[in-house]
Amino acid sequence: MRDRVPVVVQGSGRRGRRAGLAGVLWAGAELIVTVGVVVLLLVVHQVWWTNRQAVAGAQEQVRALERSWGDGPDRGSGAGAGGGSGAGVGGGGVPAAGSEPSGPADSGAADSGAAPAATRAARPAAGAGGPAGPSERDRAYAVLRIPRLGLAVPVAQGVDKRAVLDKGYAGQYPGTAGPGAQGNFALAGHRNTHGEPFRYVNRLRAGDELIVDVRGRRFTYVVGKVLSETTERDTGVIAPVPRSVVKPDQGYGEPGAYITLTTCTPEYSSKYRLVVWGTLLKSS
Repeated sequence: MRDRVPVVVQGSGRRGRRAGLAGVLWAGAELIVTVGVVVLLLVVHQVWWTNRQAVAGAQEQVRALERSWGDGPDRGSGAGAGGGSGAGVGGGGVPAAGSEPSGPADSGAADSGAAPAATRAARPAAGAGGPAGPSERDRAYAVLRIPRLGLAVPVAQGVDKRAVLDKGYAGQYPGTAGPGAQGNFALAGHRNTHGEPFRYVNRLRAGDELIVDVRGRRFTYVVGKVLSETTERDTGVIAPVPRSVVKPDQGYGEPGAYITLTTCTPEYSSKYRLVVWGTLLKSS
């Protein structure tokens, strides 16, 4: 009788461990793909869809303003037309004397928060008839046109992101002068996403026109200077006589009727501010 050779089965435990590891890796890969798809959808929404919505809404607002002006043009005082008399209002971008001004508003795509706290809490600038009421706040009242960029964008009071800037509007810093008035008519706008009206303001050069239409009035400014980079808290750029406090050699030294455009730089970042200044050329 032959001796039986014992048979030893090996590897079953090892195969089980390998199968378990493969399952974990597969589940991890599925999770990574799912997260990637979600992130991609969020990016598409932020970069593409919000632009479409904001641009469409802003252009409709421009047409609505133009229709309303066509029905009843009003050639009233330019100083009061934009909700700014040139005098500061407490808590705004260029506040009343003795209070601390806030710097250029956050208007870049990378921002997750709103404008600086002091600006967020500010009331809209005062118009010829006194401070704007709640029903007038954040409502577009003017159209900014930049022929060089083919741009026509509504202008509203305040620089709150949700109420103004995320609609694709340009927002007027509280407490700054109205269109055509002595002082500084200072505006903020997104450079990326939400309509990105100020995306290409870096292309503006001295001599380019900035046109502001306000119910029967047109104020034409001409670009004078561009500050390619400054800090968020550079309050001087939106002062009545605009001059950077970070780079004191940049800006103006005499009273006048100015316009200021501010936005974030570099693109898709809110680290610094890009500033364009202009002076009033004519009004009609």
